[in-house]
Amino acid sequence: MSSLARPTDDPPDGIAPAPVEPDRTAHLFDDGNVDRYRRSVTEAVERVASRLARVDRPFTGITAAELEPEFAAIDLDKPLGDPAEALDELERVYLRDAVYFHHPRYLGHLNCPVVIPALIGETVISSINSSLDTWDQSAGGTLIERRLIDWTAGRLGLGAAADGVFTSGGTQSNLQALLMAREEARERALADPRNAAWTAADVLPRLRVLTSEVSHFSIAKSAALLGLGYEAVVSVPCDADRRMRPAALAAELDRCRRAGLIPMAVVATAGTTDFGSIDPIPRIADLCAEAGAWLHVDAAYGCGLLVSRRRHLLDGIERADSVTVDYHKSFFQPVSSSAVLVRDRAALRHATYHADYLNPERAVRELVPNQVDKSLQTTRRFDALKLWLTLRIMGADGVGELFDDVLDLAAAGWALLDEDPRFEVVVRPQLSTLVFRYLPPGGADDPALADAVNLHARAALLASGDAVVAGTKVDGRHHLKFTLLNPRTTPGDIAAVLDLIADHGRRYLSELAGRELSGSHAS
Repeated sequence: MSSLARPTDDPPDGIAPAPVEPDRTAHLFDDGNVDRYRRSVTEAVERVASRLARVDRPFTGITAAELEPEFAAIDLDKPLGDPAEALDELERVYLRDAVYFHHPRYLGHLNCPVVIPALIGETVISSINSSLDTWDQSAGGTLIERRLIDWTAGRLGLGAAADGVFTSGGTQSNLQALLMAREEARERALADPRNAAWTAADVLPRLRVLTSEVSHFSIAKSAALLGLGYEAVVSVPCDADRRMRPAALAAELDRCRRAGLIPMAVVATAGTTDFGSIDPIPRIADLCAEAGAWLHVDAAYGCGLLVSRRRHLLDGIERADSVTVDYHKSFFQPVSSSAVLVRDRAALRHATYHADYLNPERAVRELVPNQVDKSLQTTRRFDALKLWLTLRIMGADGVGELFDDVLDLAAAGWALLDEDPRFEVVVRPQLSTLVFRYLPPGGADDPALADAVNLHARAALLASGDAVVAGTKVDGRHHLKFTLLNPRTTPGDIAAVLDLIADHGRRYLSELAGRELSGSHAS
């Protein structure tokens, strides 16, 4: 009898029944547990839907110190057994206090509300659990990803030789792009007859990456991971609109040449994290062509323009050697959904390693489409399905209209800030980010006081849960930031949050004045 068999007859009198062993396969997703799967997933969906219907603010304001005791009391070695009990617990430790990006007053980071077609995809992805590394693990999934890469390359205008692969996010995409740029630069340098005596060790210390002073931190991090060091990144000054200055780039490229350095890559940003600014790609592409430098465009944020009526803002991107896109920012996709694309698919060879057990070299000759040949990852989720279903259900125009809505909203928000004497706004947005600060009455000549007030206002707003806004530094001073990615947000929401910020600022100043007055009396 197997260990899972059940006795068919009652035991003789006086003999205790044999213990019934639990069915170890009861929770496996297979054809024997279809009903359990349907019930469990449906209940989870109902819990989320019910919670979402009751959410009246983006956050409860809970602190880590308040929530941590809930987790300390949970013994992970003692399972609850019942899905309903586990979901009850999840309500208490997660769903109740989660930050809800769908709420119109979530104005914080680059987190978008997500579309329902993509959530359908998430259900299928996690259930079937395909891995997109090899054909024999993903079959049709491989072709869906490849078709979406071709579609994106077409929207970018990269040409018939373009290719790419889905990634975990913009940081990984930027890392892979700079890996390819490094290897291309190294090969060119070693093939140059003037460098006949060089080895790879002679090339790497000479390599430089030029990028705007407000580009994403992953560029510097990637340089360090690639063995180049943070010092290999050259920060190029920006203009008043926080866009890379071509003249400054030209000067830095010339300086590299005169110093015997190799500009392996120039990174242009199409949508900086803080300002949503878009570098002048056509002029930067001209300079890269003159210098023989790889052009990478980090369009993690600005890729939504590919389906927008403002597509012209990405003019010149078709000249890039590589491009980062984050569908989970401006295509309203759940995390993760991102890709890196190249104008010449041959560059992807720099990420290729053939393992006999997985993707042997003969598979290439046999035309087996193994995506692992292009990727830094091995096991990889079928995240492309979310975008596939979004395009098949909503269409690209439907996504683009949502993105245009938030760009229109940002323009309206800028007008509100520009006309409001309580605030100072930094730049007029090209995308959907607004950077500004509250100006304390009578404190315009006290930058430290303005810093303190804005830091307090942001913290107080988060603690209240009424809204979530981000913060950053501009020219060394603390500022606040609205990142607008929700088409449900209205100018009225923006105005209301500005009033809340001003109220918190005034209260802080009043309390500060009271403390100073009390201190003077005490002395």
